[in-house]
Amino acid sequence: MKKRIAIIGAGPAGLMAAEMLSQWDYDVHVYEQKPSAARKFLMAGKTGLNISHAEPFEQFIQRYDRADWLSDWIRRWDATWIQNWMQGLGIESYVGSSGRIFPVEMKAAPLLRAWLKRLTEQGIQFHYRHSCLGIQSNTLKIQDLAQQREFSEDFDAIVLACGAVSWPQLGSDGQWQQWLAVDQLNPFQASNAGVEREWSTFMQAVFGQPLKRVVAWVNVAEKSQGDIVITHYGLESGLIYKLGRALRQQSEMQLMLDLLPELSNAQLVQKLQPSKKQSLSNVWRKAGLDAAKASLVRELVPKADWHDPEKLAQQIKQLRIELKGFRPIEEAISCAGGVKREALTAHLQLQQQPQIFCCGEMLDWDAPTGGYLLTACFATGRAAGEGVHEYLASH
Repeated sequence: MKKRIAIIGAGPAGLMAAEMLSQWDYDVHVYEQKPSAARKFLMAGKTGLNISHAEPFEQFIQRYDRADWLSDWIRRWDATWIQNWMQGLGIESYVGSSGRIFPVEMKAAPLLRAWLKRLTEQGIQFHYRHSCLGIQSNTLKIQDLAQQREFSEDFDAIVLACGAVSWPQLGSDGQWQQWLAVDQLNPFQASNAGVEREWSTFMQAVFGQPLKRVVAWVNVAEKSQGDIVITHYGLESGLIYKLGRALRQQSEMQLMLDLLPELSNAQLVQKLQPSKKQSLSNVWRKAGLDAAKASLVRELVPKADWHDPEKLAQQIKQLRIELKGFRPIEEAISCAGGVKREALTAHLQLQQQPQIFCCGEMLDWDAPTGGYLLTACFATGRAAGEGVHEYLASH
């Protein structure tokens, strides 16, 4: 009889595990509690599916906080591999000006349809609206949500590809954490999320407006340039996401901004000189402070410094913003934390339960947006599938 394998979760990692396993003669079942596969993947692709990044590998891998752990897998299944894999599904890709890789059609749906079609043709069996309630050794307790019945199934190996805890309405609700021991997990934290700051009512006029071309940093040695959007709850943008790991490591969160990085301090002092013919607002505007930047200066800089060009220039070049924390983890694009490396073998098996493998965002690694998240989900999914094969071949 064929050996039976269960995969819990039909997201990118679970589908990659299934694809890896489809090349051998196994009976593979994918259980997904939602009515369809990869809902978070589809959501990510609504504004353009950024599937990987074309930067050199040594630079690419340093985007991860667990680079040494993930390196071998991501080197094998890197951005070039992903582009070739997409092409094999009939999906052409291109590299954008920022180095990000997208399908030519930009959308996730055509890629997912082609992928699921191929997996089904290769014998992978999908069970939608099926929720895993628990694991006892090699036995899964499953709830058929459509039929409202519970049953148990035995498998030779089980792959957990259940996601983390962000966007739980799309399927990654974190219920799987109760199946593992506390010492196997690091607590989840929001990653790639907006940050919170209480604004005065004065700031309402610029909610939704960007701070354009600013330089931001947490540690002065790691400065990044980009745009940041002022929101009703604080700040949000890819630049904020990029600095998220450094922000999490602070005991008291604060962000530093240079609002006018194209000007030196001396040039800015000169531009901020008061004029009897111009209002303060006009002086600021001509110096380069648009409505959003000027509002932020008024919000954060003491009024006594507004008419002092040297003090004001120093504040504009090194504006300190104290933050309350991150937005709720349910709103985060991804999460840090998860199944510890120490709880797993080199093949992504649980040390204490070698028939169970883990992959994707439920593992304890973190990365910014830019294609890095999906790349690691693909790579760890394939690694887990390969690990299952090696385990079953020896049992």
